[in-house]
Amino acid sequence: MHSPLAYLKAGDYLILVSGCLLTVFLALTLWQGGAADKAIIRSGGKIFREVPLSRDQLIAVPGPLGISRISIHNRQARIAADPSPRQYCVRQGWLKQAGEIAVCLPNQVSIELSGGNKRYDSLNY
Repeated sequence: MHSPLAYLKAGDYLILVSGCLLTVFLALTLWQGGAADKAIIRSGGKIFREVPLSRDQLIAVPGPLGISRISIHNRQARIAADPSPRQYCVRQGWLKQAGEIAVCLPNQVSIELSGGNKRYDSLNY
């Protein structure tokens, strides 16, 4: 009995390798978000503020559990502190590209970066 690899020729390997390289190249280039220029901050599902990323600042956002603190520094944004019990949104870290979002569900606070191009994810695929 022959192995399935015995039926492949040199040209077949060339096609397989070039197809894999093309897939990796396209994933790295096309799925990158563009530069973000502003942050959209929501509280309770409504827009609380839209702020430019060009100015460093610390913003206090009220929520049902207390105050969430959003930090904007060096054209990046993050939720620096939140009264939620598990701190998932704080651990998410710095958001850098358009379309990235951090959500604190228990406190109903979120921050989304907006700009030219959004990154692709399962919601907009």
